[in-house]
This record gives sequence, C-alpha cells and structure tokens, in this order.
Amino acid sequence: QVRLVESGGGLVQAGDSLRLSCAASASGGTFSSYIMGWFRQAPGKEREFVAAIRHSFSNTAYADSVKGRFTISRDNAKKTVYLQMNSLKPEDTAVYHCAAVSSIVDITLRNGYRYWGQGTQVNVSS
Repeated sequence: QVRLVESGGGLVQAGDSLRLSCAASASGGTFSSYIMGWFRQAPGKEREFVAAIRHSFSNTAYADSVKGRFTISRDNAKKTVYLQMNSLKPEDTAVYHCAAVSSIVDITLRNGYRYWGQGTQVNVSS
C-alpha cells in the first residue's frame, strides 16, 4: 500500500514557476522501487499524463505540451517526487495528481498506475 500526498499548488501568473511535491509512504516495498508519475485534470477534461520517472533518474518521460518547461525528479531518501514547472501558461491550470506503480511497461499510461494522491490545484492567470 502506498499513500501519496501532493503539495505546492497555488495561484500564479503566466510565466511564473511552481514546484510541486509528492510525499509517499509505503507499507510494502520501498519508495525507490516505484515508478512515479504526474498527471493533471482540467475542468471538463480527462486526466492526462504530464511526466513520469522510473527508478533510474535518467529515465524520464514528458508530455509534449510540457517538454522543456517541466522537470520531474525524485529524492528516494526523502520518499518524495517533485515537478518543477517553469514558464507556466494558463492552459497548465488543472488539478495535479501524483501516481505510483511498482511495474509498468508504458509509464505514460494513466490506467497503469495503481496508487493516486488527492491532487493539488494549480491556477495560472494570464
């Protein structure tokens, strides 16, 4: 069982930056063994993939819409995954959810993740 708690959301202006955090607690397994992902859901839209990171820090994936602006990272000692968001745009406004899974072939696949956090709201004004 893995419990995920996101933080760091807020209201910012276009062009600003935010760093989201996702703190994990796992009753089985170790945090470093989990694949971690960030997804977002805007009002009236489906939840979409944003970024993900495998056990290896160099193995990451990003949605085209955030590539070059967002960076995912993890601190296994702190059991935390981060999403650094730069050059934010109004279309980045959404609830951002952290997700975890022990094994998955396609780390961009929403339905493949087993554990989900409640989310943190990000609002970007123009």
